[in-house]
Amino acid sequence: MVEYRIAAVVAEFNYDITQMMLELAKEEAKIRGCEIVKVISVPGVFDMPIAIKKILQKDDIDAVVTLGAVIEGATDHDQIVVQHASRKISDLSLEYDKPVALGISGPGMTRLDAHKRVDYGKRAVESAIKMCKRLEEI
Repeated sequence: MVEYRIAAVVAEFNYDITQMMLELAKEEAKIRGCEIVKVISVPGVFDMPIAIKKILQKDDIDAVVTLGAVIEGATDHDQIVVQHASRKISDLSLEYDKPVALGISGPGMTRLDAHKRVDYGKRAVESAIKMCKRLEEI
């Protein structure tokens, strides 16, 4: 039996990186006796909140992991994207009383840095599962 049912919201932007993150997330969930039962692709990190909100409304999902890589560009766009998305993601977790783990790398990183941080997918699953367990204790 699966302990927790997790959904993953994955950015299509920087697809090569986010798909590696997703594979690591799936492996980590399985190792921990859980399962990623739903994967939703969104164009980018900034687009995640509405998909997360729809998922959190479902009774059969215990937690959500967000997977994305925001790479530094010529402007401060990466800073704005991560700041606003992470804030809204946190707000949704509080609104729906379910863990939403931030598996988004960046801002301020190069493509090489992003490749080195694909383990954020694994870490996000670990965080979501730990929070599910801790919330059961309250």
